[in-house]
Amino acid sequence: MTKHTLILGALAALSLAACGQPAEKAAETSAAPGTVTVADAWCRPTPNGAKVGGCYVTLTAGSDDRLLSVSTALAESAQIHEMKMENGVMSMGELKDGLPLPAGQKVELKPGSTHIMLMGLRDPLVDGGVASFTLTFEKAPAIGVHAAIKQPPVVDSEE
Repeated sequence: MTKHTLILGALAALSLAACGQPAEKAAETSAAPGTVTVADAWCRPTPNGAKVGGCYVTLTAGSDDRLLSVSTALAESAQIHEMKMENGVMSMGELKDGLPLPAGQKVELKPGSTHIMLMGLRDPLVDGGVASFTLTFEKAPAIGVHAAIKQPPVVDSEE
């Protein structure tokens, strides 16, 4: 075998290994420049009649990027929202300029913080189901996400 053949074989083996990587491990590796990896996508179930719902995900960009928008057939609109405390008052609002994604850093959209807000839900988000939406970035290609609809993790109040 030539040196060239050995290198091609090694690259092919690495490519195959990457294709078989479980989704929950995606955020543990660095994203290639110009791409964004998605991990731990989930949405909170909504009570009957609720017209808004929250979804959460961890994003890692391979190079500086920005999450610009979210689209879905599940709701009339979807926005990137930020919750924060100002002068002792909790406020929530759309990040109209999107969410910065610094290269190589995990950006976690989570309850009580930055999240995806689905507004004008057409149907309730039911525990055990799947919510599909598309994330659009400034530089990276758009990504379709299939998020589990589930109860949030229980947080131990003694911590």
